[in-house]
Amino acid sequence: MTFYVSTDGNDAWSGRLESPIRRGTDGPFATLGRARDAVRALRKAGESGEARMVMKGGQYFLESTLELGPEDSGLSLEAAAGERVHLFGGRRLTGWQKDGDRFWSAGVPEAKERKWDFRMLVVNGRFCLRARLPENGLFTHLTEFKVPWMSTTGGGWQRKPTEEELTTMKYKLGDLGPWLDIFNAEITVYHMWDESCVGLASHDAVTQTLKFSLPSGHPPGAFGVKKYVVWNVREGMKAPGQWYLDRAAGKVVYWPLPNEDMTNADAIAPTVESIFRLKGTKETPVRDVTLKGLTLSVTHTPLKAGGFGANAFDGAVSMAFARQCRASELTVFNVGGQGIKAWGCRGVRIENCETREVGACGMKVDGLDSVVTNNHVHHVGVLYPSAIGVWIHGERAEVSHNEIHDTPYTAIAGGGHDHRIERNLIYKAMEALHDGAGIYITFCKGVTLRQNIIRDIIETGGYGASAYYLDEQAENCLVEGNLSLRVNRPSHNHMAKSNVIRGNVFLVEGEAKLTFPRSSEFTLERNVICATGKIRIDNPGAVATWSKNVFFSGSRQIEGVELKDYSPAGTSQGAPGDSLVGDPLFVDVAHGDYRFKPDSPALTLGIAPIDVSGAGRKKAHEASASFPVSKCGSTSEPGN
Repeated sequence: MTFYVSTDGNDAWSGRLESPIRRGTDGPFATLGRARDAVRALRKAGESGEARMVMKGGQYFLESTLELGPEDSGLSLEAAAGERVHLFGGRRLTGWQKDGDRFWSAGVPEAKERKWDFRMLVVNGRFCLRARLPENGLFTHLTEFKVPWMSTTGGGWQRKPTEEELTTMKYKLGDLGPWLDIFNAEITVYHMWDESCVGLASHDAVTQTLKFSLPSGHPPGAFGVKKYVVWNVREGMKAPGQWYLDRAAGKVVYWPLPNEDMTNADAIAPTVESIFRLKGTKETPVRDVTLKGLTLSVTHTPLKAGGFGANAFDGAVSMAFARQCRASELTVFNVGGQGIKAWGCRGVRIENCETREVGACGMKVDGLDSVVTNNHVHHVGVLYPSAIGVWIHGERAEVSHNEIHDTPYTAIAGGGHDHRIERNLIYKAMEALHDGAGIYITFCKGVTLRQNIIRDIIETGGYGASAYYLDEQAENCLVEGNLSLRVNRPSHNHMAKSNVIRGNVFLVEGEAKLTFPRSSEFTLERNVICATGKIRIDNPGAVATWSKNVFFSGSRQIEGVELKDYSPAGTSQGAPGDSLVGDPLFVDVAHGDYRFKPDSPALTLGIAPIDVSGAGRKKAHEASASFPVSKCGSTSEPGN
């Protein structure tokens, strides 16, 4: 059962031929929906087995989401060999006209009644930035919310926020004014580890008070964070390439780049939240569906607070209650929501895919026995900075050989049990938000983090940023054989217990911090911790066993800070346990060789060298495994 779809096809034809015949009486279908229905008809007539929908090269604009259900089990939807198939979940904007001296506009009459509302636009293949205020950075508002956060385990806020507190924000005089158009304006309110994008119900310019059209996820001012951005107002058009949706006038307004001709521009706005939706039920899942070799772009998100990890938003590929389904060799970019999202699934496999320039998460998978391997995930969270590169939940997931970078929040996050997170390459995470990490796991048991590389994460304030972070209720987890490079807090552990951190190499420029607030019964053994500055260990008493670690501080300072909850309650000096203090004498750190020289103190303790040569994508890791390290250890070259 093979059917073909082509840009020069016709839904009245049989769909059995790859190309139209010369007489123009038969050939491929024009739409995916028609091909899906043809397969369904054959199965209803009694045919069984696998079916294929093969798409010929070209651009396809979907008027609606293609939904696949249990009756479509065993279907493969794939690009023709060697051909590029690009699907768009939107429509082209036409009829562009001059709009003032610098701008151009195209009519969107459905926007007046919010029958067509969107927050992303693609022009000539580029994810365009929305008009924003301030032009750079963030505004600081005046609203406070001083209720203590009791942790997720502790039930969240000590007192539940009121509707008034979730929908009211006061701003500084001069930041905004009577000109603010509440019909168009949207506000992103920043919290600690997530954000809320909301509309406006009212604006009192006399008292500088904004009322939101829907509640934010946390009250403005929560966690002491008082930052916000205003989007989608004409006053925010500060540079070429920006745009806004003028709902009152029913038009999209765009500022062209230099030499960009809007009479010939290819501008696309989204009409759907998902391009593909695999939707089963718990009792009747959709099974064995494969999506392969396709490129997907342009989807939208509704106006609402996304929550942790922008979880509220759907994916360009969405799977619910799917079994043994597969996304392979997909490229998902320029989408407003998540790249690939699967929940309630089992045996889902995402491999050899790329997600980039996505509004929310790159990939989110919930269920049993999932595999996320050999993918390239980068530049996520373009609209929602709480987005996570790869987010897993459930049991027995494998996340391996992925390359993840340029994420505003965490690169890999996990909850659940018995996951394996191995041989991933992560860098430039945590670029906007706080209290996250290169790899962050929480509410989990039996998770293994092994032979990963995490490098170049800069702390931007708040609750901080880490390389490897074991948070609330992480128990019986293993962090083994990993490398942390140029991350000042390589290991952070909070409200976690009975975990083992073994055989890792943590190389820090500046002060290194190992932190264990409200944690207990840890084991740290055979690790190498090397810093150009001081090494500080917060709550060292949380570690029941310090065994055979090597510490090297360029400033000759190793300090333990006892904590009472989160407050310092005393200090101690020196390396804990039977650790040795001295240069670990790596063979060639500058070129990624983490073996030890014959006279290294690590060898006297029986520490085996780490092997992270396989971290990252299998086809690319050879070029990505070596990263120069400046000053840390005698083998480094000054100034690298």
